[in-house]
Amino acid sequence: MRLNYSILLFFIPLMLFVSVYYVYPILMTVYMSFFSPNGDFVGLENYIRFLFSRDTINLARFPKPPLGTIMHSIIWILIYLPLTIIPGLLLAVLLNNVKGATIVKSLIMSSMIISGAVGGIIVRFTFNRDVGIVPLLFKLIGLKNLAITWTVHPETSLLACILGSAWMWVPFTMTVYSAGLTTIPREYYEAAEIDGASSVQKFFYITLPLLKAPTIVAVFMSFLNGLKVFDIVFTATYGGPGGASNVLALQMWIYAFDLLDFNRASALALFLTVICLFIAVPLLKRSGRR
Repeated sequence: MRLNYSILLFFIPLMLFVSVYYVYPILMTVYMSFFSPNGDFVGLENYIRFLFSRDTINLARFPKPPLGTIMHSIIWILIYLPLTIIPGLLLAVLLNNVKGATIVKSLIMSSMIISGAVGGIIVRFTFNRDVGIVPLLFKLIGLKNLAITWTVHPETSLLACILGSAWMWVPFTMTVYSAGLTTIPREYYEAAEIDGASSVQKFFYITLPLLKAPTIVAVFMSFLNGLKVFDIVFTATYGGPGGASNVLALQMWIYAFDLLDFNRASALALFLTVICLFIAVPLLKRSGRR
């Protein structure tokens, strides 16, 4: 087979783009993470500096905030995953084959088209003591301790950001599960009905097991979205008050653009990448074996 070298000319612009905007930044990030701002090789010092910094882990404050960015990110994931996966699954099941479901889904999807920066501003107003609906609801039911401006109190600022981010991401998990439901043959449900299975039994013995692949996708994408969250925290609290809602991605931004410590920011960026790969590879392998 004769190779037409003229075809390679079409790949040159693409290779240049990938090299300049992907390969070079990755290589520079790896390089800078092992060097000091003065250009001296410091090995793992940048990693050690942020891993054992009080900004990163502050167990001395446990259980009071701020705990440090790593602890905040762990708390974020533990709360964020159930708040996005479970409502997304329930909404997809409840709206499956329902008349007018498309309109309802479109309304739910409206929260996802909002940018994270705007979502952070919405969080500030939603949890504001004077104009927010959340403090108002707690005030009406008599829980005055929660009828406060959540974003300015260390005990509630992180939770306010998590709830706002989950509200924006639930439409994604709902869409993933809705697509998964279309792949389940209707005959399975008809056979279960003949055997006298209830709706709950059909959900746990047919729907849930056959949504394994969509669940892996939803968990994986939700985990990554929660781990790299930045914009909503940046505009809602800027990691405050006193670092009580600071997370890893925001701390990386602070290192780079507040403290101008690009080397430690590079180390933190690689740390986030390794965590993502550590979670992504097993999930993708399980998905591939399905």
